[in-house]
Amino acid sequence: MHLWRREIWRLVLLAGGGALAGAFLSLPALGLAVGLGLCLAHHLRQLRSLHRWLTQRPQTTPPDSSGLWGELFDRLYRYQKGQSLIQGRLRSILQRIQESSEAMRDSVVMLDRHGNLEWWNSAAGQMLGLKVANDRGQHVTNLIRDPRFISYFKARDYGAPLTLPSPIDERRVLQFQITLYGDDERLLMARDITRLHRLEQMRRDFVANVSHELRTPLTVLAGYLETYTDHSDQLPPRLSRGLGQMQEQTTRMQNLVDDLLLLSRLEIDQAGEDHIPLAMDSLLKSVRLDAETLSGGRQTIRVDILDHRALSGSEQEIRSALSNLAFNAVRYTQAGSHITLRWRPHPQGACLEVEDDGEGIDPVHIPRLTERFYRVDKGRSTATGGTGLGLAIVKHVLLRHEARLEIHSRPGEGARFRCIFPRGQLVTEDTETSDIPRP
Repeated sequence: MHLWRREIWRLVLLAGGGALAGAFLSLPALGLAVGLGLCLAHHLRQLRSLHRWLTQRPQTTPPDSSGLWGELFDRLYRYQKGQSLIQGRLRSILQRIQESSEAMRDSVVMLDRHGNLEWWNSAAGQMLGLKVANDRGQHVTNLIRDPRFISYFKARDYGAPLTLPSPIDERRVLQFQITLYGDDERLLMARDITRLHRLEQMRRDFVANVSHELRTPLTVLAGYLETYTDHSDQLPPRLSRGLGQMQEQTTRMQNLVDDLLLLSRLEIDQAGEDHIPLAMDSLLKSVRLDAETLSGGRQTIRVDILDHRALSGSEQEIRSALSNLAFNAVRYTQAGSHITLRWRPHPQGACLEVEDDGEGIDPVHIPRLTERFYRVDKGRSTATGGTGLGLAIVKHVLLRHEARLEIHSRPGEGARFRCIFPRGQLVTEDTETSDIPRP
């Protein structure tokens, strides 16, 4: 405020002095104009100095001045120094980010809101074949042209990663993950999982081959045991008891081998090749008959059909999943329990439920129930003939049908296993008849 007063007094003195000087010459207006002109010339000179400083040498110290102009120059200079410090820190942070990204073995690619490439690290150049001279500004789908990646990119559902071969080397397997940030921009990361993929493939091949090789000796062993059991009356009692246990364990091993082979097939075979519209009422009734045979009248089993839409899927796989859930309910519920097989609508499509009023499961076990060979009660599972692979098979079947499994249970409140199928897997009567050619 003090500086403004000084500038106003300067203006008043120049204008008043000019007017007084002009009055002695009988030209007060001319004197006033001369005084105001001197004031204007002073300000124009300061403006010229400011312009030259900002446009020609902004990094140097500001021009010498006094009063309000001097304060303005000093404030601009301090602001300029502050901005330079901030820009220096930002450049340092960006440089460290780029250096850390360059040190990563994983590919990092920054995409703008349209999906065009803005920046990537050297690992991305090696894995994806990106070249700075040609690819900057290109759309990512022009460089990674796999239809699965294009669908993944456009779907904008990046909750799960996508596994694909490298676009420049089919022998390398990459895992892609996209993250949204900023103004609808994307960060694409790719990880080389070739070694893990090969180890997983070796594991699958090993399990499949060993399971296949075990089938023949187990079949032979089961055949001889059955023959000896038929003549058990001719054997000493101790040997008869041993033969019964051997036959029981052989059957259990055969069931285990069958489940391992089924899991291997679910992991390897292409999904969707044998999908047909399935009539769920007849399927549930058929599984109920099998479950009643296993139950032997110990439990009451019923079927509820609340949705008349068909399910598009593999009959063998859906039957296997439903049978595993139903047989588990029979094995792990006490006599007198009630088991319900239900097909009903769901907000996301439709769901297949197996519900019982048995002992229930502690929620601590639920996240691990679909793991292979995981058992809540190992002793009881072995006694009931379970292999520990039933829910793992259910999980893989649902993945192949774009479905998911929900488990709700508490001790003493029974259990409900719900398989939720999306609308895309359902078939209405109109859809079925529309595919039939008209005469």
